[in-house]
Amino acid sequence: MRAFALVLGLLVLPAVADEAVLRPSAGLLFKYPELLNRGTCVVYREGGAGWIMVEPLYYLKGEVVAADINLRRLKQCPAVPGKTIEQYSRAEYVEYVRATPCLAPGEAPRDEQVGSVRVRVDAWETPHQRKAENAGRLYRGMFLDQPLRRGLEIELEADLLGPCTP
Repeated sequence: MRAFALVLGLLVLPAVADEAVLRPSAGLLFKYPELLNRGTCVVYREGGAGWIMVEPLYYLKGEVVAADINLRRLKQCPAVPGKTIEQYSRAEYVEYVRATPCLAPGEAPRDEQVGSVRVRVDAWETPHQRKAENAGRLYRGMFLDQPLRRGLEIELEADLLGPCTP
C-alpha cells in the first residue's frame, strides 16, 4: 500500500509543480468577489502606522472598472547596486514597484496567477514630504509616475484594495 501511495505521489507531483501559484491577490478575487464587482467603491491606502504618533494616512479612492486573474511571469526584482530601497530615487522606486510582484536575486523565474483590478480614480490625498518619495505609490499628486486626475484608470493588485467606508 505504501508503494502505491509513493508511486501516486511521484506521478502527481510533476503535474502540481507545473501549475502556476495563486498569489494572495488572485485568491481575494475568489474569496470576496462582491467587493470587486464593476462599480464598487474601493480605496487604496498608504501610511497610518503607529500607535501613539500615528503617521498620516494617504489614499486613492475610485470605482472598480474590471477585475481579472492574469498569469504573469515573475522575474527578479530590479536592484540599484549600492542602495537599499530606502535610498532609491523616485524614478528607481517607480521602476521597482512596476516590476512587482518580483523575485529575490537567485530565484528562478516562474509563473504566478495575479489578481488585478482596474480602478477609475475619483478622489485622492497624497504626501508631499521629500521622505515619502520612495515610501509608496502615492506622491505629490501622482500615482507612481502618472499625474492623478478624476477618471484616470489605474491597475492594482486586488489585495492592495479595501472597501470604501461610508
